[in-house]
Amino acid sequence: MTDRPSVQKARIANESKPGQAVVCHFNPQDFSLSKTIKWNAETTIGGDISKLEFAGGESQDLTIPLLFDSTSTGEDVRDSYMTLLELAQIDIDDKNPQTNKGEPPRCQFGWGKFLSFTAVITKISEKFLMFKADGTPLRVEVSVTFKQVKKATRPQNPTSRSEPRRTWVVHEGERLDWIAHQEYGNSAHWRHIAETNNLSNPKDLRSGQILKLVPLP
Repeated sequence: MTDRPSVQKARIANESKPGQAVVCHFNPQDFSLSKTIKWNAETTIGGDISKLEFAGGESQDLTIPLLFDSTSTGEDVRDSYMTLLELAQIDIDDKNPQTNKGEPPRCQFGWGKFLSFTAVITKISEKFLMFKADGTPLRVEVSVTFKQVKKATRPQNPTSRSEPRRTWVVHEGERLDWIAHQEYGNSAHWRHIAETNNLSNPKDLRSGQILKLVPLP
């Protein structure tokens, strides 16, 4: 078990329900991060320069273009990212404790070891590019804008974590030894994951399978 899978695809998931997730068909070629630092300007009569007073920073924004394509299957491409649209809708079962009203869930954008971004979705736009003769859309560009609710970070070295993630949603091509390396810093700990999840055959992983991850003994 030494082969590494291909580059992990970007993934957007419901923070409180990790199994509700969208895995991108293609990794984004680029995305933009922006952050506004607020300063209040106090003008001085007769002066050339305003007096600035720091007023605090605003949440960071992440805008990312995604491409979804179903030309190989002929199915409606919207089915492949329906969960993404649901993440922008009000969840009546998850109420804000202060307002007692439902609100869209917080979500997590993750792309391998590059970036982890916890946010809410503030805008989604869809640009359909290809259709079947009957009008079924087959290819679409989806632009998503997130508003930060937690500081964006690069995922830490697995060995420096105080405790690993509670669950891992298996993506196509992932192997147990590779997951162990990402979580515990050592691929040899695949046995620990296999025993925790009662896996009789550690090679028999399926896309979408949820693994429990617990601290090493």
